[in-house]
Amino acid sequence: MTVASSPSPRFRINRHRWLAWIGSGLACLLSVVGLVLCWLQPSIQAPLKPGLDFTGGTQIQVVRDCGGGSQPQPCPAISADAIRQQLASLRLVAPAAEQPPNLSGASAQVLDQGRSLVLRLPALDSDQAKAVLDDLNRSIGPLKAEGTAVDTIGPTLGSRLLQGSLISLLVSFAAIAIYISFRYSGVFAFLALLCLVHDVLITCGLFAWLGLLRGIEVDSLFAVSLITVAGYSVTDTVVVFDRIREQRKALAHLPVTEQVDVAVDATLTRSLYTSLTTLLPLLALMFFGGSTLFWFSVALAVGIAVGSWSSIGIAPTLLPLMIRR
Repeated sequence: MTVASSPSPRFRINRHRWLAWIGSGLACLLSVVGLVLCWLQPSIQAPLKPGLDFTGGTQIQVVRDCGGGSQPQPCPAISADAIRQQLASLRLVAPAAEQPPNLSGASAQVLDQGRSLVLRLPALDSDQAKAVLDDLNRSIGPLKAEGTAVDTIGPTLGSRLLQGSLISLLVSFAAIAIYISFRYSGVFAFLALLCLVHDVLITCGLFAWLGLLRGIEVDSLFAVSLITVAGYSVTDTVVVFDRIREQRKALAHLPVTEQVDVAVDATLTRSLYTSLTTLLPLLALMFFGGSTLFWFSVALAVGIAVGSWSSIGIAPTLLPLMIRR
């Protein structure tokens, strides 16, 4: 009577589970520290620095006319700090019985090697926005009329966008939890949701530190990226769980750690290839998608990379411990 030989996986994730846990634990700890520091920052007072979409205000984007015709010439150098100081000294006229907007907290972002400028200001009316444009035209102009854009979001609309984004996130997480609870056992559902929280926490933690160190704000596109990351994370984890469930039936005579190692080894190539092919278009968006989509692409790329890691290194290594208990 011959006994079927047990499969020998090339990569045994459970042999390195402590390294996986320590790495993810440190990343989550740094993320929580960043969120707390961001909340304690007097100028932010939130886990993430909210953008214009959520706080309300006016965004002005201008393009400088540097001459040169079909071959644009280099523009005279400008700095974001100098623009902020100039705006802080600008005095705007307000209607009667109203306080003029304070521009000391305005943010400025210089793009395209000084050719364009994006300003985020408190809510301005049309006359106040024109006064800001006239001041910019005198100091850094001339400005191109076709490149000028003024967008205003009221505080009521901003709060509704924030509320809608939070509700969308909660509804998506609840739907994922219900699906996994019906599709798998409670242990599998718990681990999948744990990985989802792990991925979203690290992505948010990165942007909390970016908000503290570089003033990066989050907007409605960031909420969209979190929902996308949640869906990708659960999809990747479900694929690994399906293979683990198959191996638990086929290799019932082996310990759970061996079954998990065989399943992870069988899905490792597929997970890596899927992640890489997903990251390629995101890299293209980072380099060629312009400033509007840059941080959206960064959030997606980080979330997908972390989601691939958690589906390979976190959920499978915790599963044997949960099953024993």
